[in-house]
Amino acid sequence: MPKKMIVAWLMFWWFPACFAVTGADVPKQTVRTISSGDMLHWSVGLLIVLGMFFLCVWGMRKLSGVSVSGAEKMRIVGGLSLGMREKIILLQVGKKQLILGVTPGRIDALHVLEGDDCLSSSEPSSIAKDSGFSAIVKQVMKGRSDA
Repeated sequence: MPKKMIVAWLMFWWFPACFAVTGADVPKQTVRTISSGDMLHWSVGLLIVLGMFFLCVWGMRKLSGVSVSGAEKMRIVGGLSLGMREKIILLQVGKKQLILGVTPGRIDALHVLEGDDCLSSSEPSSIAKDSGFSAIVKQVMKGRSDA
């Protein structure tokens, strides 16, 4: 037991005391202050990084609007809400119109209209009311179930 006490005393008290260095032996390091030049360099670097970020955002916006062919544009002509999460949407793609059923997990093409079967003209104000659109959708669905 006394051997363990001696070893413990040596480990925890005597060895650290042997390697302790007095404050006079270690030269003090000077603390460098931040100058206005340093602040200017950091500010310029930050402006360059932010400029590159906003340039990339602007470029992504410009590239996302590019379409392969200008003639085939998509637009939503009208829509009808069937519940909290279910909708029927009339989508115009070029000269075709699609009636789509939209749910949170899925989009189904309910009917495709082409040529004279289209429900509206090319101007967006022709089907402006939900009641008119809902009547047309009911008529199309009724015609589809009869066929």
